[in-house]
Amino acid sequence: MNNEIKTSKVALVRCDSYEQDKVDAAVRKAVALLGGLEEIFSGSADHSKAHALGSQTITKESRLVLKPNLLAKNPPEKACTTHPAVFEAVSKLLQEEGYTNLKYGDSPGNPVAKPENIAADCGLKEVADRLGIPFGNFESGVEMEYPEAKVADKFIICREIMDADAVINVCKMKTHQLVRVTGAVKNTFGCVYGINKASSHAKFSAVENFAGMLADLNNVVKPKLHVMDGIVAMEGNGPQNGNPKPMNMILASTDPVAIDGLFCHLVDLKPELVPTNVAAMEQGVGTYENMIVVTEDGEMTPEQAAEKYGDKEFNVQRGKEYKGKLQAVRFLVPFLQKKPVVKENKCIGCGICVNSCPVEGKAIHIKKHGGKQAGTGKGRGTATYDYDKCIKCYCCQEMCPENAITVKKSLLARIADRKWRT
Repeated sequence: MNNEIKTSKVALVRCDSYEQDKVDAAVRKAVALLGGLEEIFSGSADHSKAHALGSQTITKESRLVLKPNLLAKNPPEKACTTHPAVFEAVSKLLQEEGYTNLKYGDSPGNPVAKPENIAADCGLKEVADRLGIPFGNFESGVEMEYPEAKVADKFIICREIMDADAVINVCKMKTHQLVRVTGAVKNTFGCVYGINKASSHAKFSAVENFAGMLADLNNVVKPKLHVMDGIVAMEGNGPQNGNPKPMNMILASTDPVAIDGLFCHLVDLKPELVPTNVAAMEQGVGTYENMIVVTEDGEMTPEQAAEKYGDKEFNVQRGKEYKGKLQAVRFLVPFLQKKPVVKENKCIGCGICVNSCPVEGKAIHIKKHGGKQAGTGKGRGTATYDYDKCIKCYCCQEMCPENAITVKKSLLARIADRKWRT
């Protein structure tokens, strides 16, 4: 564990709707609670890693890239992507403070989707066009070596991120089937170019390795500021097909691990059960242990913030995953694992799950059938798994646009992994 990690500060500001004036005010207050943009950009944060893309002090002329969550084509009310009102509030604050050399973008989950079209579908392009912020180059990548890596010593980074002086991470508060929650740390994965995200899932198929890769990526990209859209979060079958859940807040921090850690506290999830938190803290990205929460009501601990602002009924995986206690009984292992399952009455045979599968030869395919599929009126076919090939990365579930794939546990796994909160 990195003993040199300093105390991190996370701002929490209440905001109960996406009315633009309210969101603008909440984002301004959150950034002000952190000391304001000039202090955040002044170089007072840790820039000891000279390889980091954002290692230099930021000036008004610096090239800044806003990195929202643009996972897939979804309307804002689905709570899958960064809401346009939050993106607008962060953009306007930067412009009003004199930081006008801005671009924005993301490399979405579907490797064949055009990134700017996703931005349009999610409502961000209209905002960006109105504010004069062009979409950056997220359709080509540059290889970047990282010799200090713990897990991933090389990345293919989107060209716009490589050309930027700093990244502003405008993430979404959501659940995630592989790593429980996705927030600031996971959102940097969209800085990896196109299909290389899928190959990363294949190469780092164990969740601990995948989390370690994300920690290395955060040390490379090193965003200057993280703003989390938690006004309406997503719970349940995230990161695309869960349910909207009002959390009525904006979070901000210069530490992605701290902001994700506070998210965990707010939904009654132990931060140490989130692989990205653990790996990122061990690899020096930040801390979920040493933090203070700054609010309009004063400073408080994460536990105090959770008691005052949290929601213990938020639907998230809280149970301890199977690790070690039954390891000697190896024949039980397959029965203790989660797996993706197709809801046949919802599947339309679109093939996005197949495109998203990172496994060579594919662990999922579309089984053709004649006539119309019950419940859909479609005749293309139904997604079917080859579980012998499946690496349980849940890319298929993440990218399914019809909520036709869920992640299930066997009865034995549910017994071995009860969702105790103690």
